Amino acid sequence: MRALVLLLLALAPLVARADPPSLGRHLNAALVADVFATGFAFMEPRTLDTVPTPTLALWSLGGLTTLDPHLSASMRDGRLMLAMPGRIVATRAAPDAADARGWGMAVADMARAAWEVSEPVRDAGTQGIVSAMFDALTSRLDPYSRYAPPAEADAERARRAGIAGIGLRVVETTDGFVLRDLAAAGPAAAAGLREGERLLAVDGTPTDGLDADGVAALLAGPEGTQVALTLAASHGRTREVTLERALVPPRTVAVQWRGDTLVLRVSAFAIDTGAQLADALAEAIDRPRRPRGVVIDLRGNRGGLLRQAVAAAETLLAHGVVAMTAGRDPASQHRFIADGADRARGLPIVVMVDAGSASSAEILAAALADQHRAVVVGSSTQGKGLVQTIAPLPDGGELFISWSRVFAPLGWPVQGLGVLPQVCTSFGAGGLERQLAGLAHGRQSMADVLARHRAARPPLSASEVLELRSACPAAQANPLDLVAARRLIHDPGAYAAALLGPPPGRLAAGMDRTKLGVAP
Repeated sequence: MRALVLLLLALAPLVARADPPSLGRHLNAALVADVFATGFAFMEPRTLDTVPTPTLALWSLGGLTTLDPHLSASMRDGRLMLAMPGRIVATRAAPDAADARGWGMAVADMARAAWEVSEPVRDAGTQGIVSAMFDALTSRLDPYSRYAPPAEADAERARRAGIAGIGLRVVETTDGFVLRDLAAAGPAAAAGLREGERLLAVDGTPTDGLDADGVAALLAGPEGTQVALTLAASHGRTREVTLERALVPPRTVAVQWRGDTLVLRVSAFAIDTGAQLADALAEAIDRPRRPRGVVIDLRGNRGGLLRQAVAAAETLLAHGVVAMTAGRDPASQHRFIADGADRARGLPIVVMVDAGSASSAEILAAALADQHRAVVVGSSTQGKGLVQTIAPLPDGGELFISWSRVFAPLGWPVQGLGVLPQVCTSFGAGGLERQLAGLAHGRQSMADVLARHRAARPPLSASEVLELRSACPAAQANPLDLVAARRLIHDPGAYAAALLGPPPGRLAAGMDRTKLGVAP
């Protein structure tokens, strides 16, 4: 998303203010004005539902009340007012409704007035005031819109792009710290380091006595800087290796084998998750003994980059709808169509999900299920079907705003409903055995509720959502998930029965925004 040009603002004086004392501490009111002007301009055309800029501004001023309950903001007869019990602290004329810059200045004026009369507001400082006001604002929008202060935003940017380091994870064992999960494209792998080697020191600092976070902090550093490792070699000898830190995409796909079943654990959807999944599939399929089937483990996967969920789907779908998004901003409206190749070459696929599977994880599971390419096993997922767009702010923070709703290929909304598994493990071993026995005889006990789930369209009442989700209540990861997955892979008849659902011809290739329940 192209960032908006930051607005350079000057504060306008208040029209009237009661008893303005002179204070030695400083509020950066110009920064407050700049941040909120940028935020309002970004939000007004993009929020899921129409919210005028004056309302956004008034909601943000609720943050001053959060800091000091004696303060309250209101707007009457075209005037913005900040009050305390028995007195008006400040008042000024409200800007024009479409004037984001003017409303940024107005919010800063109110913050400055609050600073002058409230010790709790002053204690919060400029950054605390900005955070409190954005928290008050975004809490009125939806569960996922939020503001990230500068330090948090820096960390999130690093996670999205990859963290500068040497491309490995360090795990504490009874023998000390050992190397794990070497990234194929990272400096450690390129230098010939191997998983299982013991790490004795970093830049001369012994790892003995540190915890895993402490060792990770020693390994991380600015991109392009060097770090020296002391490693335990064979026969009790040690060796020194100097590496240059690089920006390494996080390793989000882990490969495991359970007998003849390939299990791919996808922990998140980061900058190259789709490519990692494609590489793992290609390597496994090219082995002399191909796997009997593939399990994609999305349990506990909180999501990440939507386009990486689409890229992951394209490793298993040669064509067809992956997902659709719809929002007020035309740029938020997409129909993602697979244009890839089935790298699993037709092998049976089972996707494992649980209550912690959300967002992009749900998009991938829904796409593979709706397109009859995988059986989903586990429990109902979280139901996070809103997509956020990000705005960089002048203070170094970031604003995450939900701007579109996600719809599965068959047209049902992910938000609230979540993914309903074709094979449910929520009811324990007995319930699973009964369902698998039925599938072995061609009977899909979930067929009716799956058909109603996939035919659901917004708006949905809370009772409708609860009824559908109760067919397989949300639950945490369960060992039965993998048991069910392997049973399906080894029983082609049960696997085929589990795939039952609305025929592919009903996929929502031609659905418009009105049919998706989104106002034009």
